Amino acid sequence: MTGKIIARSEVRALGDRLRSEHQSIVFANGCFDLLHAGHVRYLEGAAQQGDALVVGINSDRTVRTLKGPGRPFLNQDARAELIAALRAVDYVVIFDDLTAEAILRDLRPGVHCKGTDYSEESVPERKVMEELGGRICITGDPKDHSTRQLIEEIKQRYTKG
Repeated sequence: MTGKIIARSEVRALGDRLRSEHQSIVFANGCFDLLHAGHVRYLEGAAQQGDALVVGINSDRTVRTLKGPGRPFLNQDARAELIAALRAVDYVVIFDDLTAEAILRDLRPGVHCKGTDYSEESVPERKVMEELGGRICITGDPKDHSTRQLIEEIKQRYTKG
């Protein structure tokens, strides 16, 4: 399974290889701090958009910056291993940028998927995908669950005494 996890430095070569094999490349990304059903549905929907799904996972440093103190709960290697274990996922890469713009430029996917908490217009990497000639796809189920919500529920259940 760890063969699915690639180094950030290998992303450009992976994209070149997949294109040479005439595979359409899909990219999805996120923190995936506590894996839940919404994450699985998002990635399964993304996988349906092409032949090879590459998932970018935010590094521990960027999760702290994006989500705040005390996060992530699981370190980047554990999160990468969990995502790599999903049947829908072909490759996983940990990246250390606040947006996926640089990794998109290296991978050059045909599709960049985001969850339903985004619209095509609000995707931070929209302009990069336009430059690359690719498209944005919003996928997954309605955003009625989140890691933050899960954390709050756990806190409520176990602090009532």
